Amino acid sequence: MLERTETVPQLQEPGDHERFSHYVRKEKILESAMTGEPVVALCGKVWVPGRDPQKFPVCPICQEIYDGLRAPQDGED
Repeated sequence: MLERTETVPQLQEPGDHERFSHYVRKEKILESAMTGEPVVALCGKVWVPGRDPQKFPVCPICQEIYDGLRAPQDGED
């Protein structure tokens, strides 16, 4: 199961990755909350979640992957 969480490399402007919420596998979010370790979004973005994902638009690359239009880049099968 996937869950949307805050904050994509290779977008138009520097810092754009901070302007989106990203899809991350739910078990990874729970693990990160307990350990403080970073998570890897479907698009490949790596960070430690900390902001409310509802305040940001969904990463377009994560959305394409979630919709089945691209292969995940998060290292999972």
